Amino acid sequence: MKPAAVSSAAFRQETDSRPLPPGWKSYMSPEGVRYYVNSCSKETTWRRPSLLTESPQRPLAQQNSSPYANGCHSTAKAGRPTEATDVALRKPTMMKQPPGSVSPARRQIKEVKETKITINCVTFPLPGEGPEQQLLKPNEWSYCDYFWNDKKDPQGTTSVAGFEVLLQKQLKGKQMQKEMAEFIHERIKIEEEYAKNLSKLSLNPLAAQEEGTLGEAWTQLKKSLHDEAEVHLKFSNKLHTEVEKPLLTFRCDNFKKDLKKYDHHIADLRKQLASRYTSVEKARKALADRQKDLEVKTQQLEIKLSNKTEEDIKKARRKSTQAGDDLMRCVDLYNQTQCKWFEEMVTTSMELEKLEVERIEWIQQHLRQYTTLRHETDMFNQSMVEPVDKLLQNVDPAKDRELWVRENNTGDVRPVDMDI
Repeated sequence: MKPAAVSSAAFRQETDSRPLPPGWKSYMSPEGVRYYVNSCSKETTWRRPSLLTESPQRPLAQQNSSPYANGCHSTAKAGRPTEATDVALRKPTMMKQPPGSVSPARRQIKEVKETKITINCVTFPLPGEGPEQQLLKPNEWSYCDYFWNDKKDPQGTTSVAGFEVLLQKQLKGKQMQKEMAEFIHERIKIEEEYAKNLSKLSLNPLAAQEEGTLGEAWTQLKKSLHDEAEVHLKFSNKLHTEVEKPLLTFRCDNFKKDLKKYDHHIADLRKQLASRYTSVEKARKALADRQKDLEVKTQQLEIKLSNKTEEDIKKARRKSTQAGDDLMRCVDLYNQTQCKWFEEMVTTSMELEKLEVERIEWIQQHLRQYTTLRHETDMFNQSMVEPVDKLLQNVDPAKDRELWVRENNTGDVRPVDMDI
């Protein structure tokens, strides 16, 4: 907030065309008020410097490379101060604040913080704050869009990183693939046992003495069991080579090692991010301490003017500026690390997404092979049954009777009456 006296004076100076003293440059604040910066001494003031006067100028804020200096927490570039946050040398009657009140600088820091929230050392915008974020891959439900937050475990005591959820999905997929292979193996065992029992049953001598057209149909039926046993045995062998084995061997080599590499890489970046965040918080606290010290010394100056107090204020201002620079540097390092983590998260999550698509398509391909083999088995079995069906349709009880009578008759001369 600008004092009325300063703003009105600055307004009157806007049309002043006199040259500035050496080392001074003029700028326009975001509020449209002109201010002046000495590039040598780094002094900043609202009042236009004059070549004819050496009286102390009212400082706006100590010029420096950091928008955090003197408590400004803003994204404004260096050389463009935000709202006036002067806690420097000033007269007792101007811009006086009640003891314990929050300075404009601190209010601004609070306002900036309220637009964002840091969760487990990762910074997110608060809902409704800032521009609306667009999905990286709209309408695809891509991994790279939905796993930025950490997820609490069912007990709620710890949290699991979003990337860890993706890794668990990969491991679960591998386990499901293994269990599918075990299921197919059990199916193979059933087929093998079925083929063995069919072959054994086909050799059973029961009803072997059946004769005629029915006997031929019965013999063919028993033979079809043997042929069907062969078909099921081949089916079980193909299930092993074309379904079970591919499911077992898919990504056997180094798959878990690769996942661990992904995990360690992202986890290391999160650790670096946490370290950077700790540095930011320490720098923020150091800046707050320096600002508080500067405000205390400024209040002492308002009570009693002394050269010693003025020197203390200058020293405190330098320390506050340095703390602001340190905070800015820490924030820059934090943002760089978070940007690196973001990029690696996108790249790696999309790689995991690709692996999952490949896994599903691989399983789909070989399960479809299972259904193909099953259809082929049914077709072969049908072909085994067709001759039996044909012979059964040709069964003729009259013909069978004829054949049996021809072979087993005891004579066709019938008995006659006895003569006396």
